[in-house]
Amino acid sequence: MIVGHFSHRLGLASRFSLAIALFGCMVTNSVAHAQFGTGLFRGVVGGVSVDADGVVQSATEQDRTGVLRELRNQVIQPQGPIADSVKLRMVSLAKLQAEIARAIAAGETLADEVRYLAGLQRVEYLLIYPDRQDIVLAGPAEGWKVRDDATVVGKTTGRPVLQLEDLLTALRSVQASRRQAITVSIDPTADGELRLRKVLSQFRSDVGFDPAVAETQMKQAFGPQLVTLTTVATTTRMAQTLVAADFRMKCLAMNLETSPVVGLPSYMEMIRDSAAGGGTQPRWWMACDYDAILRSEDGMAWQLTGQGVKALTEEEYVDSQGARSSAARKNKLAQKWADQFTRKYDELCSHNAAFGDLRNVMDLNVIATLIAAHDMEKTAGLDLALLSQDSGKLQTPVWHTPKSVPPQCSFVRGRAGWTVSASGGVEINPWRIVSEQTKANESVTLVRQKAGQSDHWWWN
Repeated sequence: MIVGHFSHRLGLASRFSLAIALFGCMVTNSVAHAQFGTGLFRGVVGGVSVDADGVVQSATEQDRTGVLRELRNQVIQPQGPIADSVKLRMVSLAKLQAEIARAIAAGETLADEVRYLAGLQRVEYLLIYPDRQDIVLAGPAEGWKVRDDATVVGKTTGRPVLQLEDLLTALRSVQASRRQAITVSIDPTADGELRLRKVLSQFRSDVGFDPAVAETQMKQAFGPQLVTLTTVATTTRMAQTLVAADFRMKCLAMNLETSPVVGLPSYMEMIRDSAAGGGTQPRWWMACDYDAILRSEDGMAWQLTGQGVKALTEEEYVDSQGARSSAARKNKLAQKWADQFTRKYDELCSHNAAFGDLRNVMDLNVIATLIAAHDMEKTAGLDLALLSQDSGKLQTPVWHTPKSVPPQCSFVRGRAGWTVSASGGVEINPWRIVSEQTKANESVTLVRQKAGQSDHWWWN
């Protein structure tokens, strides 16, 4: 994806650093199927909306207010043990599937606790019980609330809860992700790059330079950025999450929104007084970052360890034809920003649901891959067809496909006179993680032994 500055030297006297950045976050409308409730996910996510043409735009105050009102009318504040904050909550996939099948047969809308997977905020453990014909997910959990930004988050942590929609998508995309990693990117067209280069060549950075005039011309020249998604269906909530997280990272980098955490300046602030060189453009993207996947010797217990997400960076060069390629040089400031973003990621998840949602999605894709790679359904004697197969009995809501993002400009006066482009995206390669990062560790066996069981589909 791109949220980009474009590289160009302006004038001969006091130069400007011009950054052309995409403003955006994840957003979309969805048409919900009966099992998920009617219209619950329509409208705004993260302050942005995606219209029927796939154009990502900032949501109006009216849009945000309407969606927030709808969520608060439909999402019930949890009561009882499910509202407790616990370090470990267990979710039985066998009993979850049975509860969903019961609701479908009865023509009922799925309960909040089902849609929000009992308030799980991460999946840390995957436990197999052949004697019960069950596979259990376990992790920290708590009750949830609808926050003012129209997101459903933990009542004390502010981190988004896991969602059934994303679990279904992960299970149903697992074989496709074996052939190709799950990715999103947002890129300018080559023609847009060339038009922008031509417009920028007409500006001077002397006293007469007017950013307001330049912004209008540059937006028109650069044109819309194109969204490309691989492996995951573009009409799923997971696709929206990938786009949202990438957009939000670029918004922070380009200083288009203020960082909600202390110690994470924008990249624009970092380069303001730097002597950056010309022609290259930093690219950032987010990828999975687990310390290890621990497994018991008998393969009945697994644990995901580590933060889950990191930011990576590289330099790109844009040639005279608008084509991009990797550059040999490294940008120390871009790397510094990526490292700081990674260090602050866990804290960001409490303030911006897009980042927490992305980590949840990564956890679920790794869990789905473990189940498939090690044939856990067969080991457990469990058929997860209702969850893992898109047979029409349990369909996920259909979201508008994000297709393009209009550019916005951010002007920063710097002594180097550079315009820097930022491109990037998200990459999730769960099969590589499972194959390369699994380590034997008997400590996870104790968690399996102590997990207990319940007649209900979740328990603390």
